[in-house]
Amino acid sequence: MSRPRTRGGWGRRLLWTQAAVVAAMAGTMVLTALAVGPAWFRAHLHEAADPRHDVVAHAQQAFAEAGLVSLAVGLGAAMLVALGVATVLNRSLAQGVEALVDGARQVAAGRYGHPVTPPSSSPELAQVAEAFNRMAARIAATEQTRRRMLTDLGHELRTPLAATQVTLEGLQDGVVEFTPEAVAVLLRQNRRLTALAADISEVSRAEEGAIALSPSRQDLAQLVEASAVAARHAFDAAGVRLDVQAAGGVVVEVDPARLGQVMDNLLRNALQHTVAGDRVLVTAGHETGGAVVRVADTGVGIPTEALPHVFERFYRLEHTRTRDVDGGTGVGLAICRAIARAQGGELSCRSEGPGHGATFTLTLPAAAS
Repeated sequence: MSRPRTRGGWGRRLLWTQAAVVAAMAGTMVLTALAVGPAWFRAHLHEAADPRHDVVAHAQQAFAEAGLVSLAVGLGAAMLVALGVATVLNRSLAQGVEALVDGARQVAAGRYGHPVTPPSSSPELAQVAEAFNRMAARIAATEQTRRRMLTDLGHELRTPLAATQVTLEGLQDGVVEFTPEAVAVLLRQNRRLTALAADISEVSRAEEGAIALSPSRQDLAQLVEASAVAARHAFDAAGVRLDVQAAGGVVVEVDPARLGQVMDNLLRNALQHTVAGDRVLVTAGHETGGAVVRVADTGVGIPTEALPHVFERFYRLEHTRTRDVDGGTGVGLAICRAIARAQGGELSCRSEGPGHGATFTLTLPAAAS
């Protein structure tokens, strides 16, 4: 199959540049020859009019000298014109390359906020500059993620490390006895550190768009009900009612393990912000635009000013949390939104304020039939 021709290809542009230079040289030589040759030839013929000179010899000499002079002057002028034309045509290319080199130096120096803007009308250079700017923006985002991760990690490590240190120092000084309770404190903080390390790695990959997915056609109702079955024991123990209303026949193209991870986080979050007697309702079905899963609770609700920050890493509404659920590190909702977006969906939150509960809505594109 023949390759499609693209407008503004480098080969065509270089060909036109070379053709312009050759045309300039040829035109200059012809014009110079027409201007110099006849005058030189005419002067020799005037000399040949003298009876003392051989007319034929003068004519031959006039032809030869006129041709040589025309060629020399024309070639010199053509070279100068061609040089000027080549300089003008290649100036934009040189400026574009210099802009790319300067941009590369800026990125190498850690300055990512200097996008390349080549002063060239070349579509190829514009595409290279656009790709370079996207690369610089990606590097800047990754670097920002790394810095935020280190800051967040340092902040989150303080509590479990401090609790572990206090317990160990108490054991060393004899203030705390080596009892099952002391061991339980150490194990609990160790589990927290382990979960924190895993979630930090997961959320960093999520924010950089590097989540591994294995999508397949899945029945949405079965996935939702499986998550509810896994969480029901914790809800029953807390005295919180968990209801599921999932319409059958809704097929989605998702990674079932990742969607289960999202549902587990949403149910655990609902349990953390409800009390005995509250209700959590999970609905799933098809709406305009795709498949929708909602996790609505009648718990403590979310203040209006906190809603924009719900999906930020390590953002916790501690004063609204009714209980601690094992495994929570403060990045679950951030990971959930990243997973939803990686599968072409979205995760949003709505609350009428404190005392009115909260509703998390997961939208996913329905699989093609």
